[in-house]
Amino acid sequence: MGAETGIKFTKGTNGGRGFVVIDLDVHGDNELLEDFLDLMEIKAHMNEPSRPLRDIIEEQNKKRGLDV
Repeated sequence: MGAETGIKFTKGTNGGRGFVVIDLDVHGDNELLEDFLDLMEIKAHMNEPSRPLRDIIEEQNKKRGLDV
């Protein structure tokens, strides 16, 4: 695969695997690529603290003076 396909591979500093550049104008609507990018985003936030959705909803309702 080369530049004509919208995908470019480069070598790392040690000559091994480097990185891939993907032209989103060509492949931006690719469902598999979207899934991969979603997984990378999830992985980036895996160790962040989380809160139950119910707690957030209750907090927002209280701020707005809503009794639910």
